[in-house]
Amino acid sequence: MSVTTDYVATGGNRHPAAADWEPGLLAFGADNNVALWNPADPDTRGISALLAGHTDTVNVVKFFPPSKARKSSKTSSSIILSGSVDKTIRIWQRDQDVQDDGGLSPSFEQAKVITDHQSSINTITVLPGSDAFVSGSADGTLKIWKLNTESDIKVDLLQSISIAPRFLPLALALERLGASSLILAVAGTKSIIQIYVSKGDRFSLAATLAGHESWIRSLDFTREEDHGDLLLASASQDKYIRLWRIHQGKELPAASSATSDPALGALGKSLSNKAHRFEAQGCTHSITFEALLLGHEDWIFSAKWRRRDGAQCPLQLLTASADNSLAVWEADPSSGVWVCVTRLGEISAQKGATTATGSAGGFWIGLWSPSGDAAVSLGRTGSWRMWNYDGVSDRWLEHVAVSGHVKEVKGIAWANDGSYLLSTSSDQTTRLYAEWKRDGKQSWHEFSRPQIHGYDINCIDSIGNAQFISGADEKLLRVFDKPGAVAGLLNRLCGIQTATDRTLPDAANIPVLGLSNKAIQTVDDNDLGEDITNGQKDEREAINPASVVHRSTLDIDHPPFEDHLARHMLWPEIEKLYGHGYEISAVATSHDGTVVATACRASSIDHAVIRLYETKDWREIKPPLTAHSLTVTSLSFSFDDKHLLSTGRDRHWAVFERDDSQSSAYKLAASNPKGHARMILDCSWAPVDAGSVFATAGRDKTVKMWRLLDAGTTCVTSIPAASPVTAVAFHSTIADGSLLLAFGTESGQITINCLNVQTLEVTNSIPMLTSTAPSKAISQVSWRPLQQQPRLRSEGRNGGERRTEHQLAVASDDSSLRICRIHLPVNA
Repeated sequence: MSVTTDYVATGGNRHPAAADWEPGLLAFGADNNVALWNPADPDTRGISALLAGHTDTVNVVKFFPPSKARKSSKTSSSIILSGSVDKTIRIWQRDQDVQDDGGLSPSFEQAKVITDHQSSINTITVLPGSDAFVSGSADGTLKIWKLNTESDIKVDLLQSISIAPRFLPLALALERLGASSLILAVAGTKSIIQIYVSKGDRFSLAATLAGHESWIRSLDFTREEDHGDLLLASASQDKYIRLWRIHQGKELPAASSATSDPALGALGKSLSNKAHRFEAQGCTHSITFEALLLGHEDWIFSAKWRRRDGAQCPLQLLTASADNSLAVWEADPSSGVWVCVTRLGEISAQKGATTATGSAGGFWIGLWSPSGDAAVSLGRTGSWRMWNYDGVSDRWLEHVAVSGHVKEVKGIAWANDGSYLLSTSSDQTTRLYAEWKRDGKQSWHEFSRPQIHGYDINCIDSIGNAQFISGADEKLLRVFDKPGAVAGLLNRLCGIQTATDRTLPDAANIPVLGLSNKAIQTVDDNDLGEDITNGQKDEREAINPASVVHRSTLDIDHPPFEDHLARHMLWPEIEKLYGHGYEISAVATSHDGTVVATACRASSIDHAVIRLYETKDWREIKPPLTAHSLTVTSLSFSFDDKHLLSTGRDRHWAVFERDDSQSSAYKLAASNPKGHARMILDCSWAPVDAGSVFATAGRDKTVKMWRLLDAGTTCVTSIPAASPVTAVAFHSTIADGSLLLAFGTESGQITINCLNVQTLEVTNSIPMLTSTAPSKAISQVSWRPLQQQPRLRSEGRNGGERRTEHQLAVASDDSSLRICRIHLPVNA
């Protein structure tokens, strides 16, 4: 038995320094992990691996470029530096002994942990061709390091600089000033930039640059041409970018025309062209203000110079702002004035957080590709967006990127036929993932964002193949219908048919200040979307542009980009279910789709009840079911819907049996007030003996198998685990005479077990490799329902060994969603 990973979805961390891009690989912080993704992958397979090691949010990710001396050595492989809120810097080195997994990405292993800083790591800068790097922390210190990779990785601390009562560093930039001297720019929670110059291995303060009016979030050096002047770009929360020129020689460079630009008006009077002089290597250098770049309407988080392949390429600067745009800046060849030549992202009136879907919340990261012909950005929703430059049309074209949740993934549910997967999270969104099939290629992507909410969403379950229900902290449950736009997209790109006798609405939107998705109809492209009621146009009613969707907007031939997901891929809400007094904790739908069971957080018997609702007319079936005294943690219907199983924090499990006279009514059939030594966190039914076998998972580090008999229940098997078990699930089919059981633990470990159908004893067990398992607690595991017979494959020489493949979805508190493939040998 073996396990491989088909798909990983996770969102990026909102920090300007939390990503870096080298040829063939982009690394970014994703919760407490470092995610690896190749944006240029022609198969668009997305995130290939998560590097686990940090214990808190990753703020900084930086590739360490090899120096010329070690490019030819065996240790010249990629090195990644990552800094985290956990106060550590970790060094990851490519594992030369591990082959790439299907060509997805290189494998990295943790080589070193640096624990010298006393607070969160905010920024790291490196210098190509050098062994030096500098880190800045919220403890108010800068540390200069030397990284030696000749044999084993060694790190030496060369200098520690305290800048603390003045400001905390948020941005660093390091560049070579001469043959043996380096220049370091430091900025952060003040409006000044400090310039340090090295003499030997020691840096000393050489100049302080003033001019910005708020915190500075990004710094980046470039050289105009070989042996030319250095340019420093600084991006600030004052909505401006400033360029500074570092010139060698006693004579000052030609005065910049920036201060005399009449377009600046009164602002131009505040632009100082004072020269800051300093000595380095016996030479005089000067720093002068070069240009002020205006155009962004909100904080600027990132400024990056384009890496130039040759001198003929003009200098270009990429900036990312909270106004939802990326801007490319270039100096006009005739006047020398810096102008914005390209703007990417959201260019609309719907900026800010006025509506749930009206804004991506700004761009926190902007990166050039190593070749300079592509750019990516990361927004508030954790999703990446990518644009490639097309030289033929002279346009930037958006391409498919990666997306995922940015907080704990709390619940997952497959469609009844296994055609797509739904997930929900504490980031207040619900997402739909499906497999894009084209030209012999297959890859998983996010195809819809059905729910964008104002409360944390705790649980979810499918109702058939065209509806789902979710429960949140708002004490009620909401039912959603698949819109026609999503059904059509899934049909075209994934081959998923939506069989329903109902007329599906075209799309949905969220009204301003509302939480309920409303169904809307699409209009033709030449239709302005006038509000027509009973055939009469009301000219007094202003048209809300968010309520108008043109058909061509939804007619796409690729997985939707982030702006489509956030605006046009909502599902209309058709029902609300009331009754609970506290936050919803669990929901389950019967396999025939006729009954929904729900529960809420509770500290007393009065609230620890299970409420049942009929899906036909959404009426509550009374009275509610009582058995628990504390929160019900999990609900599960048996495969024949004859029994309903519940588990709770009171260590209690209960089985309710369907009343033969009333198919939707259930009554208590069996219970055990001391099923586990500690609280029971999850449960699942086995597909055998007409619903008489089930499993429970507890904080007492065990999974227990129970058999329901006429004379009572008995615990048949107990499977020990290394840490508390938080999730458990049986496969819906019997594979080669065995039951498949998966369970996940609080430490992130996932174990696949084969059980004998008769005795329920474990016949085979395989833990998922630590390198591919989540780094935090597993919140739910769910087997994909088989759309057809399990796929048979022959492996080995002469096709000797036959194996079946099954897919398991895993949701974790590390904000990741994974789809794993389980390979099982078929017994002769």
